[in-house]
Amino acid sequence: MPSVARNSSFKILQKFSPDYAPCTITKYESKRTGMSVVVVDREGPKVNGFFTLATEIHDDSGAPHTLEHLCFMGSKSYRYKGVLDKLATRAYSNTNAWTAADHTAYTLDTAGWEGFAQILPIYLEHVVVPTLTDAGCYTEVHHVDGTGHDAGVVYSEMQGVQNTQGELMNLRAKRLLYPENVGFRYETGGMMEQLRVLTADRIRKFHRDMYQPKNLCLVIVGGVDHTDLLQILDTFEDSIIGDIPPPDTPFKRPWVDSEPAPPLTKSVIETVEFPEEDESSGEITITFFGPSCNDLIHASALNILLVYLAGSSASVLENTLVEKEQVASAVYYSIEIRPKILIQFALSSVATESLEEVEKRFFEVLRETAANPLDMTYLKDCIARERRMVKNSAETSTTPFSEPIIYDFLFAGRDGSMLKDDLSSLKEYDELVSWPEERWQHWIKSWMSDANHVTILGRPSAKLSKKLESEEKTRIEEQKKKLGPEGLAALEKKLAEAKAENDRDIPRELLAQFPVPSTKSIHFIGTTTARSGAARKLGQLDNEVQRLVDNDDTQLPLFIHFEHVQSNFAHVSLIISTESVPIPLRPLLTIYLENMFTSPIERKGQRVEFEQVIKELEKDTVDYGIGIGSAIGNPEVLVMRISVEVEKYASAIQWLKELIWNGIFDLERIASTTVRLLADIPEAKRSGSNMLAAVEEMIHSAPASIVRARSTLVNALYLKGVRHYLRKDPEVIIGQLEEIRNALFQFSNLRVAVVANVGKLLQPVSSWKDFIADLDTSKPLNPLEKRISRISEAGRNPGKLSYMVPMPTIDSSFALSVAKGPSSLKDPQLPALMVALSYLNAVEGPLWVAVRGTGLAYGTSFVGYTDSGQISYSVYRSPNAFKAFQTGRSVVEGFANGKTDFDPLALEGAISSIVLSLANSQATVAVAAQLSFELQVMRELPSDWNNQMLEKVRGVKVNEIRAVMKDLVLPVLTAATANLVVTCAPVMEEELVKGFQGLGFTPEVRSLTSFQDDYGMKIPEGEDIEGEDDEIDGEDGYIDHEEDDESNDDTP
Repeated sequence: MPSVARNSSFKILQKFSPDYAPCTITKYESKRTGMSVVVVDREGPKVNGFFTLATEIHDDSGAPHTLEHLCFMGSKSYRYKGVLDKLATRAYSNTNAWTAADHTAYTLDTAGWEGFAQILPIYLEHVVVPTLTDAGCYTEVHHVDGTGHDAGVVYSEMQGVQNTQGELMNLRAKRLLYPENVGFRYETGGMMEQLRVLTADRIRKFHRDMYQPKNLCLVIVGGVDHTDLLQILDTFEDSIIGDIPPPDTPFKRPWVDSEPAPPLTKSVIETVEFPEEDESSGEITITFFGPSCNDLIHASALNILLVYLAGSSASVLENTLVEKEQVASAVYYSIEIRPKILIQFALSSVATESLEEVEKRFFEVLRETAANPLDMTYLKDCIARERRMVKNSAETSTTPFSEPIIYDFLFAGRDGSMLKDDLSSLKEYDELVSWPEERWQHWIKSWMSDANHVTILGRPSAKLSKKLESEEKTRIEEQKKKLGPEGLAALEKKLAEAKAENDRDIPRELLAQFPVPSTKSIHFIGTTTARSGAARKLGQLDNEVQRLVDNDDTQLPLFIHFEHVQSNFAHVSLIISTESVPIPLRPLLTIYLENMFTSPIERKGQRVEFEQVIKELEKDTVDYGIGIGSAIGNPEVLVMRISVEVEKYASAIQWLKELIWNGIFDLERIASTTVRLLADIPEAKRSGSNMLAAVEEMIHSAPASIVRARSTLVNALYLKGVRHYLRKDPEVIIGQLEEIRNALFQFSNLRVAVVANVGKLLQPVSSWKDFIADLDTSKPLNPLEKRISRISEAGRNPGKLSYMVPMPTIDSSFALSVAKGPSSLKDPQLPALMVALSYLNAVEGPLWVAVRGTGLAYGTSFVGYTDSGQISYSVYRSPNAFKAFQTGRSVVEGFANGKTDFDPLALEGAISSIVLSLANSQATVAVAAQLSFELQVMRELPSDWNNQMLEKVRGVKVNEIRAVMKDLVLPVLTAATANLVVTCAPVMEEELVKGFQGLGFTPEVRSLTSFQDDYGMKIPEGEDIEGEDDEIDGEDGYIDHEEDDESNDDTP
């Protein structure tokens, strides 16, 4: 690391290297302005910045959130909307930001130090000295358009979340937890009714109060040139010193100098209704105040206890309330770091009529736990595993330590002494191991079971759904009537004037001042490949790692692909072909995968119960999971993985064998999973974006697709059939699960990927001998199935279908159109298509300016999928998805027909964005190894394919880009060549249908249920599955160890 400039105003407060992570942490503070800087030096191609301000407000105006958006609209020296992002794109960078309850963070994600250093001072000026114009506030925050509808980027964002179940429950909890003089009480994102009256002056005042250098901390992670950094910051301070309040002006530090939240004087239980037509199940949240966030020992004890209480199916709350008593589908926990840590439990999919009883039972279980002996062996295993996971995260996270550094800045002393104490070692776990049982019991009692709390019972209401729809319709009509034709015309004119002011052309000479940086400062991570068994057919390798493998190779036929990296952990993955599984049974994979790690096993003739299996797994591993292989380029295969400390490599292999072949298909476990999954379906159906993707999957994937077979819209019917047979004839389901196991785990379906320091592995190949001992190894390896082979006729030949799906649970709209695209990474049009999509998707690029910049949607994007041979265009969270779609089409048409010229500087930026995406794919040793495996094994490409493609991308000509715009991109927005799906609030349905009809689409209005598929899981005639009792002899479900999203994706 270069030496620090001696005359810098930035002085080192702390410098240390954690004894468990390969990095050095340095904290600086400016003696001139008080600005803080914390650098985490680590190797890799990426440099990430988190420019964080403590922000506190005592109203729901949304000023913190709106300011976060407006800072990107221009600054003192760069008075043009979008200039920051256009320059960032050229410098292999991407910007973003978020607003939390207690801080606002601006992010800079860059490949290499040179690009980061180029953008840093420009970005900081946008944060500290932004323009904050009236016109920017009008378009970005809120306005009424010429049709009388409310719009604006921030407004459409909050419109999409304000009346959701989670937001309504969370807001009420905040109101009960905090009094009016505490900032945590308020919705910093802004309530819609407040955003409609928020003024630019209010936002400017908030900026003046909060956005001072002394209230700013720069957190930078990556390979940093410290001398260069401090020179940049010194020069930046020179440039803004006259624009900020005098540095010696008294400043009330947010949160630290504010009134603390008083303790709760009593427990409160309230019911909150949320809009939902399915009134069968609700949610419960229970919130406590915890210890001080600056108390490392007690904060660490909290993390351990939460894992002990609700971290897995073996934990107390999950095991009792979910597995045994089946009163909830899951018990989640979360913490929010505040001066007093906020502890929250959430119980999902609770029968609506049982909400009050289940809340009482939750506390009975907590009190019983505190009163009875604890499982101290398991608790100490939780401590040991937490320690391992922290070490693993330090290796695998792209931004290790950024979060604790931010919270240290917000709530701890300015000198960084607590930061050093917290991060330099893991000594807190040594102390916790010595805690006696009674101290843990006292902790549970004092902070949870006997503590005052706020409980919110979330109750679904079809009546509220209709009421909100009616009220919004009435409000809009009254707004239109009040404004009248002249008023609407005036607003249309005002909006046009604001857009014209915001969208002034950025002088080309300004952009050209900043050249595209050299890639020399981008230090890509290299891995070394070795092969054993059937993997050798991919080619012979000559390197030191291969020789290590060869020395242990006993002619084992198993396909094993090694990626050698510097790591203290071994990541072992089993890639499994699904072609052998009969199509009618593929929906049953949902239950099979959910139970893989949570079923009893047979060991030496003895049954080991699932709770003991989980405890032993967690004792041996860092992580484990099973799911589909999207992250390795093929969602139609399964990936089962276990990560362990490198010395436990053989143990990981043994676990794979035990779980696969010794797992017991236990009726109680199967039944509990089925009931739990069914209970989760109403909640899954509340998300507009998730259901948009689910309907698209049902349309474009064939029944053979395991992605389709495991979707919510299949589970909704299929699992009811499973529940029926578990009740009437359980051997049918158990036999089918056995059939799935036998179909999957044939030798010819299996490939292994190992990511580790191969030199530290004892017997890297021969350790697998016992794993395949009982398998028929005579059959050749089956080829991996391709996603494109499981696309439906509608997916292969789009252009005939369009659907409008009204959803009462959402207040906005989402759209997705799909057309044909390249189906091979070797397609000659692919380089030009990559540049075209990068150009269109760029922040402050053509789509951004035309759609998000005018408040038509929170976001839009094009995505190409070579695995399925498709290209999609999506509109995310829009007040009118048709207008956003139509505008996107107009943008593409302009490029396709030659009426709009390509900006050479923006094309350079598009290529730079591709460079950044390549750096992202190699950001850590783990993901670099994953990429190498994907390219060589899954896609049958050389490991340096990215470098080859980059050369092709750099050689793309403008005429080639225009050609793909016409031939490939425009068809995605054309009715004759694209299929369309829209999810929307019911109040929007009529207008959206009419709009898309004007573009040649013929939207068919359909319900979500109309897309459901039972895969032939028929119920005997005369038996009503809807009326069956959910109670099945057995315990209720398990939440998968690591995934609860729709895709259940997994990676090596």
